[in-house]
Amino acid sequence: MERLGRVPYAQAWEYQKQVHAEVVAGQRPPTLLLLEHPRTITLGRAAKPENLLLSEAQYRAQGIELFSIERGGDVTYHGPGQLVGYPIFPVGRRVRDFLRQLEQTLIRAVATYGIEAYPSPGYAGVWVKRPAPVAGWPELEEKLCAFGIAVKQDVAFHGFALNVNTDLEDFSLIIPCGLKDKGVTSLKKLLGHEVSLDEAAERVIEAFRVEFSTLDLGQPHPQEFA
Repeated sequence: MERLGRVPYAQAWEYQKQVHAEVVAGQRPPTLLLLEHPRTITLGRAAKPENLLLSEAQYRAQGIELFSIERGGDVTYHGPGQLVGYPIFPVGRRVRDFLRQLEQTLIRAVATYGIEAYPSPGYAGVWVKRPAPVAGWPELEEKLCAFGIAVKQDVAFHGFALNVNTDLEDFSLIIPCGLKDKGVTSLKKLLGHEVSLDEAAERVIEAFRVEFSTLDLGQPHPQEFA
C-alpha cells in the first residue's frame, strides 16, 4: 500500500502501469495506491465528445489537462481535495464482483462519517440521496465516489475517486459520467465542514482491510515523486 501525495496524472498513470506489470509478474503483492491529482479530466473507453462542455484549448487555458485512458466509463474529473485510489489487485474473470466489492468498501468507509451511501444498479459508483427541492418530487441522487477500472492479464488497475473536499464547481465543466439527471457531492458538502484528506484515507484503508481481508496490503508506505 502506497501513499503518493499529489501527483500529476501522466506520472501516476505511468507508475500504475509499472506497478501493474510487477503484480502480473508476481514481483510485487497486490498494491493499493492512494493519491490526489491536480485538475484533470479523463475520458474512459465509453466517453462521448458531447460530455465535454468546452474545447480542449479552453480546458488547458484553465490549467486542466485531458487524458484518454483505458479504463471503463465516460468522462470524469479529478482535482485537489479528491482521494483517488488505484487498487492493483488480481481479479481474474471476477470483474463485476470486484467492482461490487470496491463499492462496498467505499460505502463502509463513508459510513464511519454517518453517511448512508449505496450502489446504484446500472451506474457504477457510490451514491447518496438528498431531499427534492419541491415537495412531491423524487429524491435527488448525487454521486459521492466515481469508479472506473480496467483489467489486463487478470489484474485490475485504475479505480475510484472519492470527493472529500473537491471543488464541485469544476464538475460543471463536464457532464460527469454522461449522466445529465444526477448530481455530484462531497464529504465536505454532506458534513458541512472540511474533512482531513489524511483521515479519509485512513478510513478507506481500514475499509479495504475489512472487505479485502484475504489480501495482505501491508502498512501505508509514503512514496516520493520527483
